[in-house]
Amino acid sequence: MSFDAAAYDAFYRSSVDDPQSFWATQAQRIDWHKPYRKTLDYDKPPFAKWFVDGETNLCYNAVDRHLATRADQPALVAISTETDTEATYTYAQLHTEVNRSAAMMQALGVKQGDRVLIYMPMVAEAAFAMLACARIGAVHSVVFGGFASTSLATRIDDATPLLIISADAGSRGCHVTAYKCMLDEAIALAEHKPAHVLMLDRGLAAMKTVAGRDVDYATLRKQHMDAAVPVTWLESNAPSYILYTSGTTGKPKGVLRDVGGYAVALATSMDLIFCGKAGETFFCTSDIGWVVGHSYIIYGPLLAGMTTILYEGLPIRPDASIWWSIVEKYKVTRMSSAPTAIRVLKKQPLELLQKHDLSSLKALYLAGEPLDQTTSDWIANVLGVPVIDNYWQTETGWPIISVAKGVGDKPTRSGSPGLPMYGYKAKIINEDTGEECTANEKGVVVIEGPLPPGCLQTLYGDDQRFVSTYWRNFKRVAYSTFDWGIRDADGYYFILGRTDDVINVAGHRLGTREIEESISSHGNVSEVAVVGVENPVKGQCAVAFVILKNAAAAANPDDAKKLEAEIMKVVDQRLGPIARPSHVYFVSALPKTRSGKLVRRAIQAICEGRDPGELSVIEDPAALQQIRTAIEANEKNTCP
Repeated sequence: MSFDAAAYDAFYRSSVDDPQSFWATQAQRIDWHKPYRKTLDYDKPPFAKWFVDGETNLCYNAVDRHLATRADQPALVAISTETDTEATYTYAQLHTEVNRSAAMMQALGVKQGDRVLIYMPMVAEAAFAMLACARIGAVHSVVFGGFASTSLATRIDDATPLLIISADAGSRGCHVTAYKCMLDEAIALAEHKPAHVLMLDRGLAAMKTVAGRDVDYATLRKQHMDAAVPVTWLESNAPSYILYTSGTTGKPKGVLRDVGGYAVALATSMDLIFCGKAGETFFCTSDIGWVVGHSYIIYGPLLAGMTTILYEGLPIRPDASIWWSIVEKYKVTRMSSAPTAIRVLKKQPLELLQKHDLSSLKALYLAGEPLDQTTSDWIANVLGVPVIDNYWQTETGWPIISVAKGVGDKPTRSGSPGLPMYGYKAKIINEDTGEECTANEKGVVVIEGPLPPGCLQTLYGDDQRFVSTYWRNFKRVAYSTFDWGIRDADGYYFILGRTDDVINVAGHRLGTREIEESISSHGNVSEVAVVGVENPVKGQCAVAFVILKNAAAAANPDDAKKLEAEIMKVVDQRLGPIARPSHVYFVSALPKTRSGKLVRRAIQAICEGRDPGELSVIEDPAALQQIRTAIEANEKNTCP
């Protein structure tokens, strides 16, 4: 596609200058049971209602409407390298399984509007459950599999589910995590008690059943093999699901999403951002417990009539060619992952990638954390396809900033996720003055209302918290992303880190991302995490934890001290002495979520001698022990 800059810009302008006309056009991408009366109701800002009084259904649009033309096409491929299983479901077979799952829920008393909490590993039954909820108008709340009991209990109390669907266990890197005991403990802790718990037995861990409450999945499924459950048509603004933001402390924030707006937004993004076409295959390596899994494993690809891949396992097991073998076998055309995963694969022998035919792959999309140029350039060169960054949040449901290749072949820019996507009236605002920042001036990334379709409607059960948390008056009421950013002269955005990851050193506000970027420029630095640690004199000081490309360079205390001084000098040169970390620790792993996000709050807590909190979100808890060991091994862990 040739690039027409004027047409690309005009397309964006039409979306923010006349959102009603723009989104009315995009709404034609889905099927409506009843036409909507009004495209947008924004009479009570910041609450936006899209496609008012229209009736539709997510499950119908994702599954049923494809039966006439692609019933025999693979819809869902469930692969587990943990259990060495692989199953393919055509659209017709997926429709059958979703009907069975919907009938099972109804047999347990689930009705339209009831909440169903899904606490499951990456198995096909989890996808059936999500789509079944959508089919009958129940509101699903997927909680990341293996989440700790206390955290799970808070979500049970907030969502008050009638039914919980779970499994005996999940597995990651051949390490089995028993779910049932954690679920039982969570229910015991929670004030709300679900009427039923539907348990899938994978044969991975022993589990005790609670009489009168627990129901065996296989037994109930056998009773509904021929089920045909009609679609429940829902008003566009009816809730589709609740998704709790990761890392929440205290009362969790349940992002509440609608039906019609979400369907339209995802269908549009699959075409204009991800360029996915019906009949092709989409492989998103995320988890259904996160928003990426909701949008681009389950709903988005199916809305587009694609084959979607659900993967349980590591990117390096049985070896580091597993993802590429999947790309070859299923002729994946679009792949979505996280920079962390690519950095892991970069350390593996290149021939593992090169032995597979990847000619079907047209683009790789990376999100979830800032994408560094080294990682981007490496994977782009070895795959020979465009690598497209995209920036968004649980709250938005689909990318805020990227490059919409489906609109025009606008070039990407190193270090930048791109430009604001259609529908997002994004700006960078000076936090102190409330004025819009000039080019290359640091500020807070905000979105002027109304938020486009697909974004959160509110926080479940707490409209006031929705307003007070996200909407601030920067001389204009706008949604705050809580991210620092800059915009260059050409309009490309660069994300600098969370505003709540700011370090206040003697009155100087420093973003952790800025310090990390400077440290990353050192030739021997592979990855880095910077946190702010309390200091009685300066308020806070920066502490850095670094993974080296060549760990031998810090093998003994003298070498480590020399390397630390080099890194500090780099920060001095790039940001000034005020940004210099008080200490640089060398580790071989950093605590991250399964989706690749650094868990800075846990690192900070350990540095300050506090409880690191929810460890179940961390992919490798041993990484936290490395942080502790590094600190204990060196007394210079506070500011001088």
